[in-house]
Amino acid sequence: MLNFLGSSFKIVYGIEPLSPVDLIPTPLDEKPSVEASKRVDEIKRLHEQVRLKIKKSNASYQAQANKHKRRVVFLPGDLVWIQLRKERFPSKRKSKLMPRADGAFEILERVNDNAYKVNLLEFQPPLKWQI
Repeated sequence: MLNFLGSSFKIVYGIEPLSPVDLIPTPLDEKPSVEASKRVDEIKRLHEQVRLKIKKSNASYQAQANKHKRRVVFLPGDLVWIQLRKERFPSKRKSKLMPRADGAFEILERVNDNAYKVNLLEFQPPLKWQI
């Protein structure tokens, strides 16, 4: 993915390792020189190129993954089917042969494009709990 910019080591450290000695950290008690500041600018430019390449790749992956996805937004009053998950509705999903969905339930409120408050009166737990 980032081969055109060099190795991962070059992206992090700014140089290609020629020997194991290149992996040893340098002392920080020296004063920075003009050449070092130029090197820092070069590494910052490299990191910006990497950041842009990653952003471009992620946009490409997202476009490919969402190619056939339709945006569906429900309004209050619409009737929808709900997926019965074992964790949320244990009494309705006791075995794998029971229905996986049930409906039609009315949408009471839209929280955002992917979350809604649904009228589930018949699925509510009993008001009394036995302890």
